[in-house]
Amino acid sequence: MVTVTTIKSAAETALDSAFERLAGVLPGAGAERRAAFARYAERGLPHRRVEEWKYTDLRAAMREAAPLAERPASVPAGTIDLGAPRFVIANGHVVSAPEKLPDGMTATPLREALTGGHPALSALGDPLAAGNAAVDLNTAFMTDGLIVEVASDRSMDSPVHIAFHNTGDAPFATAARVLVRVGAGASVTLLETHQGPDGVAYQTNTMVEIVAGDGAKVEHARLNAEGGAAIVLSTLSLRLGRETELTTVNGVFGAALSRHQVFATFGGENARASINGMALLSGSQHADSTLVVDHAEPGGESRELFRTVVDDEAAGVFQGKIIVRQKAQKTDGRMMSGALLLGEASAMYNKPELEIFADDVACAHGATCGALDEDLLFYLMARGLPKPEAEALLLQAFVGEVVETVGNGAMQDALIARIETWLRARAAR
Repeated sequence: MVTVTTIKSAAETALDSAFERLAGVLPGAGAERRAAFARYAERGLPHRRVEEWKYTDLRAAMREAAPLAERPASVPAGTIDLGAPRFVIANGHVVSAPEKLPDGMTATPLREALTGGHPALSALGDPLAAGNAAVDLNTAFMTDGLIVEVASDRSMDSPVHIAFHNTGDAPFATAARVLVRVGAGASVTLLETHQGPDGVAYQTNTMVEIVAGDGAKVEHARLNAEGGAAIVLSTLSLRLGRETELTTVNGVFGAALSRHQVFATFGGENARASINGMALLSGSQHADSTLVVDHAEPGGESRELFRTVVDDEAAGVFQGKIIVRQKAQKTDGRMMSGALLLGEASAMYNKPELEIFADDVACAHGATCGALDEDLLFYLMARGLPKPEAEALLLQAFVGEVVETVGNGAMQDALIARIETWLRARAAR
C-alpha cells in the first residue's frame, strides 16, 4: 500500500503556526475556530485541481502567509467617505462608528459580541458556504467586525457605509466579519468600500453575511479599490426570507488577485434577488467572481449580470451556478456574463452552470467574450472622435448597465469616478 504525503507550502506551514499561536488569544469560542481551521487544514489552500478554484490557484499565488495586522490607533487618512453614517474597519478592527445610527438600527463590534456572547451569533455561518476554504480561514482568524441589526418594519432613512481600510508599510493580513440581520418588512441600504496601500503585498479575507427576513428590502453595493499588490478574498452570504427583495453590486478595480464569492439562499417563497458585478482589469491583475444561487423554495426570481473588461495580460473569471431544488417550482433564474478582451494576452474564463431538479421553471444562462465592436468604433471615429475617446465611450456603455443597477447616488458616483480614472490611465499609455 502506497501512502501519499502532502507537502505543505510555506504559506500553509505559516498558517498552521499562526493559528496555534493565536487560537487562545482571538476573541470568542475557540471550539468554533478550531473546527473551521480543521476543515481548511484537511485540504489546505485551494489550487487548480480543486474544481471550484480551478481558475484561481490560491496555493500558487499565496507564497507566504502574512501576520495578522495590529489595530491602528485612529482612522487612517484618506478613508473613503460616501456622506453616510460610516463604520471604519481598519486592518480588521473597528476603529470608528457613527455618533448616531438611523432609528431602528443597532450595531455591536464583533470582538465585543464574541467575548460577551451576543444572541445574534447563532446566525453566524452560512450552510451553503460550508467547507469553503476562504470562509473557514475567515472563521478561524476573524479579529473583529460588526453585528448590525435592523428592527422589523423599519425603513432606514439613510444608507449605512462600512469602510474597510487597510494600512501598513510591510506585508500584513486581515480577517474581518460582518453580520447584518434585517427584520421582516424592514428596508436598508448597505455600502461597502475596500481600500489599501499600493506596493504592499498584504492579504485580506472578509465575509459579510446578510440575513433578510420576510418582506425585507435590501440594497447592497461594494467597491474594491484595494492596493495593486494585494491578495483579496471576499465572501458575501445572502439568506432571503419569503418575498424578500435584494440587490447587490460589486465593482472591482484593485488588487493583484481578487476573488469575490456570493452564496445566495432563497429560503422563503417568492423571494427576488439581483446579483451584479463589474471589473476593469489591466496589467497582470486576476479577478474572480464566483457565485452559487440556491433556489430552495418556490416562486423565486434571480437575475445575475456581470461585465468584465480585460486589458494587457490580466485575467478575469466568472463562475456562476444556479441550483433549483425539487421543491422550488415556478423558479425564474437568468444569468449572464459578458467580457471584452482588449489585449492580445488578455484572458477570460467563463463557467456558467445550471442544476435543475424541478420541472416547472424558467432558467437560462449565457456567456460572451469578444473585442470592441469595430463597426461601432468606426462609426464614432467617423464623426470626429479620436480612437481613445471612442474606445472609452464604448467601454463606459458596456459596464454602465451594471452601474445603473446601483440605487445609491454616492456609490454610483464613486464607481463612475473609478471607471473614468481607469479609462484615463489606459488612454495615457
